[in-house]
Amino acid sequence: MEAEKIGTAVAKSETFDDLFLRLTDHAPFPWQQALFAEFVQKQFRQICDVPTGLGKTSIITIWFLALLHHARTDTLNDFPRRLIYVVNPRTVVDQATREAERMRQALVANSKLKTVADTLRPLAARASDAPLAISTLRGQFADNAEWRNDPARPAVIVGTVDMIGSRLLFAGYGCGFKSRPLHAGFLGQDALLVHDEAHLEPAFQKLLVAIESEQQRCRDFCRFRVMALTATSRSGSSCEAPIFSDKDREHSEVSKRFNAKKWIALHPVVDERNVTDEIVQRALIHKDSNQAILIFLRKLEHLEKVADELRKEKLSVQMLTGTIRGLERDSMAMEDRIFARFMPKPDVTPQQGTVYLICTSAGEVGVDISADHLVCDLTPFDSMAQRFGRVNRFGNGDARIDVAYVTVAKDGQTADNGSANNEASKSKSKKKTEQQLQFDRASELTLSLLQRLPKREDQLHDASPAALNDFPVADRQRAFTPLPTILSATDILFDTWALTSIREKLPGRPPVADWLHGVAEWEPPETYVAWREEVEILTGELLERHKPDEVLDDYPLKPHELLRDRTDRIFDHLKGLASDHPACPVWIVTDNDLVAVTTLGKLAEEEKQALNDRSVLLPPMAGGLTTTGMLDGKAPFDETRRTSYDVADKWMNEMNRPRRCRAWDRDDLPKGMRLVQTIDTQPDTEDEFDDGQQAPPRRYWRWYVRPRSADDDGSRTARQPQELQPHLESAESFAQALVDRLRLADPEVSAVKLAARWHDLGKRRAIWQRSIGNPDYPQQVLAKSGGKMRPIDLSNFRHEFGSLIDVSRCRGFLDLDRDVQDLVLHLIAAHHGRARPHFPVDEAFDPERTGEAAAEITREVPRRFARLQRKYGRWGLAYLESLLRAADALASQANDASKEPADGGGTPVQEAER
Repeated sequence: MEAEKIGTAVAKSETFDDLFLRLTDHAPFPWQQALFAEFVQKQFRQICDVPTGLGKTSIITIWFLALLHHARTDTLNDFPRRLIYVVNPRTVVDQATREAERMRQALVANSKLKTVADTLRPLAARASDAPLAISTLRGQFADNAEWRNDPARPAVIVGTVDMIGSRLLFAGYGCGFKSRPLHAGFLGQDALLVHDEAHLEPAFQKLLVAIESEQQRCRDFCRFRVMALTATSRSGSSCEAPIFSDKDREHSEVSKRFNAKKWIALHPVVDERNVTDEIVQRALIHKDSNQAILIFLRKLEHLEKVADELRKEKLSVQMLTGTIRGLERDSMAMEDRIFARFMPKPDVTPQQGTVYLICTSAGEVGVDISADHLVCDLTPFDSMAQRFGRVNRFGNGDARIDVAYVTVAKDGQTADNGSANNEASKSKSKKKTEQQLQFDRASELTLSLLQRLPKREDQLHDASPAALNDFPVADRQRAFTPLPTILSATDILFDTWALTSIREKLPGRPPVADWLHGVAEWEPPETYVAWREEVEILTGELLERHKPDEVLDDYPLKPHELLRDRTDRIFDHLKGLASDHPACPVWIVTDNDLVAVTTLGKLAEEEKQALNDRSVLLPPMAGGLTTTGMLDGKAPFDETRRTSYDVADKWMNEMNRPRRCRAWDRDDLPKGMRLVQTIDTQPDTEDEFDDGQQAPPRRYWRWYVRPRSADDDGSRTARQPQELQPHLESAESFAQALVDRLRLADPEVSAVKLAARWHDLGKRRAIWQRSIGNPDYPQQVLAKSGGKMRPIDLSNFRHEFGSLIDVSRCRGFLDLDRDVQDLVLHLIAAHHGRARPHFPVDEAFDPERTGEAAAEITREVPRRFARLQRKYGRWGLAYLESLLRAADALASQANDASKEPADGGGTPVQEAER
């Protein structure tokens, strides 16, 4: 069926072409029309093969308009409500987020799109002005919680391989164990996952296919679909017809981009040490051109040398690397005038004159930049194709591309003028692994392909997308970056990863990193670094009172705080810092969020391999941070820049308000935030003081988060007191709304509603009411304490465990079918992240019930979890758990909304969710 005809089903006066134009400001290409037609038929291809620069991120708009179609024709069942767009981890600024944001802005600002917004708003369980949730699981604006607060609301989630992949495997980086099932359930069900530039992360693509296949085998509760979006697929053949067709090639705008003028000159050098000299020489040809020059280099040390040489010429230079801390990297895209010259719609006034942007692979993918000319070294074909896609991207110019490469002698060694150096080169080559040799061979094959490109009279080769696309698929594949070692994801691994309430190291449960990226020997291991005040403050006995892993669970590390680099480079920088600060404390964070405390001096004595795939948390006093956000072992600590080291509180929402903050007892209290932790830094100091005495300054350190904006358990974000019974009624009402909007059926509908009705019964215990500081118990029984009460840590009692005992006495529970009883009990047990598969020994008790009753509950929890996971699948069960958690959070938030001032202000609040 023609896409144009299908589009008329969207509305009588609104075709797909009309709506696409209004949302994106340009008419759709033929491949976009064809993909919409497939989505209307609920067909989801495995590979969407579209060349670079031809609007791949518009798949978000296409999915959105297909969702609109199904909403209007009452055919939403089995069409994914969430689109997950995975960008490569090298990405700096992802076009996908901008695409989604522009589309949502158009919905609000364009009166002609009012009917679209009005159609989609009723899908959500809670009223919202914006019919589409947008969340980015990366960068400074990481995770605004929109995508998981209301699972019935359509959502676009953009994230990296690490952010999305770790969450899919129940190991979410940067989130505590309690929220990991929630993230896995909402990302792994009722979703279409689009993997952009899938050929660059073949291990992750294989993992996604394995997850999809495992869900189909286990008949998971909801569907999960995967689509690889790539211009240079590693797959040589497919049963699917290509989405990019002759109609696209004949389209005027597509043709201009597909045949964009890009001309390559190849420059051999005889030694790798001469590559940077050649790059500088070729770059200086353009110094008086008043144009934007892009330079790509594979090695960071080469990049730094080229940047230094160009700056000696007084030229405007900016560097873009994956080793820049997230905060500075994100700021570059929004504030840097040199970077703005390469963007089609910059946020700041671009720098005039000739400008140079020098990049590592961080600029190859996911960045909508376009240069006038390009200078680069040689890499495998898939990488080169990405680089070429960043020059004359829209076909409006005439670009020159200069490629410097090292000549190779007949014996396979790099040519060298000095025999001693040649011997060293041979010795080094002998140490190369087979994967590293394959990488070198792929680069050589890429050179051969480039030399085969058509030439014009001046001997420059045609590097347009059309010319690159003319190579036989097999030839291109042989020149690709070699595949890493890809590990198989088995059902046993999926089972062990899903055991999220077991936080300790578990035999047979390896870290997930190697399944996300594979094992690539030419890619050295990496380490992350961040700075936090708590490393400096929590020492000695304070570490016993405030365990580092629990501290980070309350205040997780976010992407904007982290910089990353090769482990060997990080280790060398840390050794440099250790020479001046050997006693400086350091926290080493493992992949399962456990923390080891050491010192810089001891760390420098360890083997560097101990830092592989770890995060190193330094105190600001250690120094090491440059003004550009990079690690430097020679950079001393500057007290005037203290706030530039610890940037944990610079996690902002879309209104540029902090989502969290830490304040001392003499600081102004933040408004509209909830207290999550108080740290008494002088616990042995008397609270009472004689006349004339003053309390010691900076004793109490209080940590706050902004309700409905933080990344913790949403049901904990109440800022106002809530009585228990109204809270349970509200949660049941929201549960009903969710299952209705999502069109679920029994027995799941009944189970979710009843679990919401009974989920907090355990809070009626006297010990729980005292722990939240409720002075009016038993006359008043609270579900949330609000801001007037002081929580007291009385015991490890979990109210969910108490609820499991009380539910059996509720009217009607024993009349339910066994399957419904099972699901109700598990949803209650798991609604704060426990019971997957068990409650820890120190939490498996009820002070108001017999030990036998508690023992029986304890034994049955893991059995029930196993039964239900077999029935609903790993992600399906997590999804059902998360529906109750969402209803609980929505009930808490609705109570606050009815009582808080219109400006969202008010005093800070505290909530002990025991």
